[in-house]
This record gives sequence, structure tokens and C-alpha cells, in this order.
Amino acid sequence: MGLDLLDRVLATGVVVSGDLVIAIADVPLVRVSLHALLSSVSERVPAPWADGGPL
Repeated sequence: MGLDLLDRVLATGVVVSGDLVIAIADVPLVRVSLHALLSSVSERVPAPWADGGPL
């Protein structure tokens, strides 16, 4: 079941978004924001990088 769900998520894509704020006495000290798109790459939808990617 888990593998089936992962296959479906990668086939259609999913957006993950979240915020983390660390505060003391209601004074925000650190804020971390996360915005990520998870999706698979196929021949029909190639990678946006011509040379294989930024890594």
C-alpha cells in the first residue's frame, strides 16, 4: 500500500509547504519556510536542466 501511494504521488506530483517559527516571550527569533514540489521526471516531461541538473 505504501509503495502504491508513493507511485501515485510521484506520478501526479505534490506540493509540500510549511513554516516554523521559534519565539521567546512572543518575540519571533527564527523563521524557516519550506516550499517544495515533489514529482517524477519522464521522457514526456523532461527535467528543466539541459545538463542533468544543478547537482
